[in-house]
Amino acid sequence: MTIRVVVADDQELVRSGFAMILDAQEDIEVVAEAGDGAAAVEAVDRLAPDVVLLDIRMPVLDGIEACRAISARSACRAVMLTTFDADEYVYEALHAGASGFLLKDVRRDDLVHAVRVVAAGDSLLAPSVARRLIEEYTAATARPAGVPALSADRLEVLTARERETLLHLGRGRSNAEIAAELTVSEHTVKSHVGNVLAKLGLRDRIQAVICAYETGLISAGS
Repeated sequence: MTIRVVVADDQELVRSGFAMILDAQEDIEVVAEAGDGAAAVEAVDRLAPDVVLLDIRMPVLDGIEACRAISARSACRAVMLTTFDADEYVYEALHAGASGFLLKDVRRDDLVHAVRVVAAGDSLLAPSVARRLIEEYTAATARPAGVPALSADRLEVLTARERETLLHLGRGRSNAEIAAELTVSEHTVKSHVGNVLAKLGLRDRIQAVICAYETGLISAGS
């Protein structure tokens, strides 16, 4: 199955470079390029791709608003691109529905891997971005205005094992690592993760990380 991708960045060299790398893969096809957020939304509406790469800072409509619009009316998965791991919009982009977050200096193989992972329904963060998210953007003191905290009562629907699974998700651990910690199979962990996402109404593992911090299950720096 071919993964159909839209690449959106206002820098033509960056945009064409990413498109060239992805188009060289047998299982990936770049169906459109866009130079601003509005054009990206239009391309996604028209072409229904599997994945869209969105630069956070674009003219006309920025990447966050484009991501929010796309997530509200499409199954297309968004991967946000930025130059800095300390970008102040990381947290807001994830709340807008982003499924991944990468730095623009990402290695060729990691870019391709990210598109495949996100297209398969999982989520992905560059390690430095994940650290930034955990240390800054999910801390209560760093929460942007207008983004409400989640009540710890929300976790009462989870079993003890599901809460433990959410704790490990919040710490950025993979299914294999969680399985080793809990002494269970990866299949069992996958089932627990699915239950956590379904019961809490979360889209993916990234939202689970945010939930773990905002409900106080994990505190920044722990």
